[in-house]
Amino acid sequence: MTAPWNISAVLLDMDGTLLDTERVYFDSLVAALTAHGFTDDTVTLCQAMVGLPGPDCEAMLHARYGESFPLAEVSRAFVANRDEVLSAGLPLKSGAVELLDALQAAECPMAIVTSSSLRTTETHLRLAGIRHRFETLLTRDDVACGKPSPDLYLLAASRFGLKSEACVAVEDSNHGVTAAHAAGAITIMVPDMVTPTEESRARCAAVVPDLGAVLEVLRERGGFGRRSS
Repeated sequence: MTAPWNISAVLLDMDGTLLDTERVYFDSLVAALTAHGFTDDTVTLCQAMVGLPGPDCEAMLHARYGESFPLAEVSRAFVANRDEVLSAGLPLKSGAVELLDALQAAECPMAIVTSSSLRTTETHLRLAGIRHRFETLLTRDDVACGKPSPDLYLLAASRFGLKSEACVAVEDSNHGVTAAHAAGAITIMVPDMVTPTEESRARCAAVVPDLGAVLEVLRERGGFGRRSS
């Protein structure tokens, strides 16, 4: 039997982890690029952006297509595509409500740690109906370097007055796993759109199929069932 974890907080990525948004972002960007004539393996390019902050994605586009790339026009098309889809509702990932309920029942501090901006984070959490569950939001606006830098996770732990080793981080992307692991957090990956690399698997305490499995890991290793009983 492996040693139990001493968990003092759970840090949750948002897009692709709690919210089923990464596919929306991906499809919206591919469509925007295609509409502007950029069709050369955009799928691979957009996959490489999953989990990265917006400015980093913009830098990748300029690096791929040059400084003349029409960023403003493509961005407007992306936002229009995205908002049209999200206007129909923003779904949660499977098991999200049960996980959040269990964390609250266990009185375990939790935070959102995301590469999105604060404005987008607030909007999406409200659309998904879970904004009221979080007192602490850490976004790309809070740090100079977003994921895969560890800065967001280090800041999140410090907000709770904790060492990052006492925190569990839940991520869906390889970039997010890199950030959480570099900060020293216990990292669980729930792959969404990207396959975990061998490096990511080595960095994770567990790689599981959904948030329900995350809850089972927390119960087995963190004693959450005992806390809420």
